[in-house]
Amino acid sequence: MRLAANLAIDKQAISEAAGAGLDRPTGSIIPRALAFVLPLEPFPYDPAQATRLLAEAGYPQGFDAGDLTPFPLFVRVAEAVGSDLRAVGIRTHLRTLERTTWQRARQEKQLKGLVLAASPTLGNAATRIEIYVLGTGPSVYGSDPDLDALFQEQAGARDPTTREALLHRLQALMHERVRHAPLLEQAVLIGVGPRVEEPAIGLIPLVSFTAPYEEMRLKRP
Repeated sequence: MRLAANLAIDKQAISEAAGAGLDRPTGSIIPRALAFVLPLEPFPYDPAQATRLLAEAGYPQGFDAGDLTPFPLFVRVAEAVGSDLRAVGIRTHLRTLERTTWQRARQEKQLKGLVLAASPTLGNAATRIEIYVLGTGPSVYGSDPDLDALFQEQAGARDPTTREALLHRLQALMHERVRHAPLLEQAVLIGVGPRVEEPAIGLIPLVSFTAPYEEMRLKRP
């Protein structure tokens, strides 16, 4: 059923509707810019196959998946996701919360059903896995013991090549088991005036503002 949900979502259409086509569909919850990432292509948009998978799982008429609770900034995206899921028979109820309420509910693990979120967390692939996959993670409601063991093994690996191999294996298993429904790597549009020689934007991957400020330079008169 998790695979069916992934196949039901038209990520490119959502990118075009919500991000002017600039947000990049992805098959991973870990951005390509982070160290130790295993680049994964998104699941294709195939609602017919999604419908067949639901029927094979015993839900030819679909089923009620409960709440779909987005982070407040992504209500528009959640509406599109809910529409795509409903088209194949996965019925959700859009539940909107105020930002502080959403954050508290997430921290206390009170969000049920489907949760749509984005992460500004930097670091590397292990940083995201610790939050969204490891059993003790703040956004994890259930975990796989073998994935938890792989995470602990990579955490103790001193050789970068060994650590990368372990993290790649972990990400491959996450993808194979369809642990999430990754959507998009968001694009950020920034305007820079003609007097700026170096805006220092993008010098730190995934930081969407000037950083470090010391690197910003204006053009000489």
